[in-house]
Amino acid sequence: MSISEVRATVGRFVSIRCGNSIIVAMITEVSCENLSSANNYIAIASVDLLGEILNASDKPKFQRGVTNYPTIGDAVELITSQELRTIYAPTGSDQINVGFLQQDRSVVAYVDVEEMLSKHFAVLGSTGVGKSTGVSLLLNEILKARPNLRIFLLDVHNEYGRCFGDRALVLNPRNLKLPFWLFNFEEIVDVLFGGRPGVPEELDILAEVIPIAKGVYTQYQNADRIGLKRVDPKHVGFTVDTPVPYRLVDLISLIDERMGKLENRSSRIVYHKLISRIEAVRNDPRYAFMFDNANVGGDTMADVISHLFRLPANGKPMTVMQLAGFPAEVIDSVVSVLCRMAFDFGLWSDGVSPLLFVCEEAHRYASADRNIGFGPTRKAVSRIAKEGRKYGVYLGLITQRPAELDATIISQCNTLFTMRLANDRDQALLRAAVSDAAANLLSFVPSLGTREVLAFGEGVALPTRLRFKEVPPHQLPRGEATISSVPSVTSGHDMHFVSAVLERWRGATSQRDAPNDPVFAAPPAKTLSSLDAPMLQPSMGLDPDRFSLLKKPLR
Repeated sequence: MSISEVRATVGRFVSIRCGNSIIVAMITEVSCENLSSANNYIAIASVDLLGEILNASDKPKFQRGVTNYPTIGDAVELITSQELRTIYAPTGSDQINVGFLQQDRSVVAYVDVEEMLSKHFAVLGSTGVGKSTGVSLLLNEILKARPNLRIFLLDVHNEYGRCFGDRALVLNPRNLKLPFWLFNFEEIVDVLFGGRPGVPEELDILAEVIPIAKGVYTQYQNADRIGLKRVDPKHVGFTVDTPVPYRLVDLISLIDERMGKLENRSSRIVYHKLISRIEAVRNDPRYAFMFDNANVGGDTMADVISHLFRLPANGKPMTVMQLAGFPAEVIDSVVSVLCRMAFDFGLWSDGVSPLLFVCEEAHRYASADRNIGFGPTRKAVSRIAKEGRKYGVYLGLITQRPAELDATIISQCNTLFTMRLANDRDQALLRAAVSDAAANLLSFVPSLGTREVLAFGEGVALPTRLRFKEVPPHQLPRGEATISSVPSVTSGHDMHFVSAVLERWRGATSQRDAPNDPVFAAPPAKTLSSLDAPMLQPSMGLDPDRFSLLKKPLR
């Protein structure tokens, strides 16, 4: 070994030669007292025993845990490259190459895809340490190893649109189809009341009329003449949460009908407010992805699920859901619907077609504080974490604040990729999550460099300090705004530029299409197709073809 390699310091692996095996240990502490002036001195190191290399037959094999403990006098040496290769050798074909060991750059770090996916995984790290790039690397490698696995990525900051090339379908408010009747009662209430608690009197009315509206729609389809039969409310057979189509016009007319039967003017105000609330949300152009053609009807659930979750994949097994353009009040409800549908489809299909559901900024949807966020979203993510793997629905969590994430959910992630974390609470949560043998590695977490990772858990052979490999430029995540930080771009802005931005701003919340502006160099209309991974550009107006699936005739 060269002089630079012979450094028995904290974090290095050593090998202890026993009878018929080599025990692998990691140095956790080095101390030396009363140092003599001579060059020959003895330092004392404490180690954690991690596993052993068995010399059975010709091919040495590594296994976790120690069966034969060392005795006093057994030789201790710094581990060799060959022994490291034995430890980290891929055990099967289902391994992905994510980088190299920090201790020895010639040894490739592999991750077991089956163990990582089936028992869920999490990527943790502060802002700016290469977390998003690491996620892009992991997902691209998983796509290579498992071309038939479907991946659904919640992209909070619209960073991943170009990372996966033509293997991903990019969805945003302009080309998403998510009919309002797919929302369950809690979710539709959250939409109608803008994230605030619902008014109890109005909720009672909604809970009563939604099942009847579903029954009325079914009667429309079955009747010889539309509207001929009226349904008996007592024999509807639907609950408020059954994912069956209904029309907003039916819902409003049912509320109106009840209001007409009231003589007391003060009690009619409640009904009037509820109708106004529904009309206001339906007419808001930001909610067009839910309410466009709300009165046309048509059971498009199969089309919507096959489009969202890539069944069949048609060469695009991945969906990137860009959330930045959605109204802030509705994001939680949309995420709740998507998580719930992903789990339910896995449940009712007996896990025939596996799906990896990746949550970027996971602490936003499943906060540890029960008073923050939307309860059903936490419940939906929690169900995937606890039961998803039985039905082929796997979870990947990405967060910069693991301490703010629901502890039950993060405890279900059995493979952790930890990047630099400065916060004490986050580090304390990690210490509780990893095994004792790996706990000493956590002292490195605040001082890790960019792209450096501590990997723990089922997906890796040992608790490992590794470095993610370089990601090709076309796979690097980047927000749409990062380009504008170049100094040359910001020079020469005038009032025309400000006016163009305002047009774009207003265009997102008005019915008319905002004019295209040369400043933003909007692409031609053909790029709105899903093939070209549309970016979020409100100035282009709404895609006229985004609801073609919903424009089916009533019968």
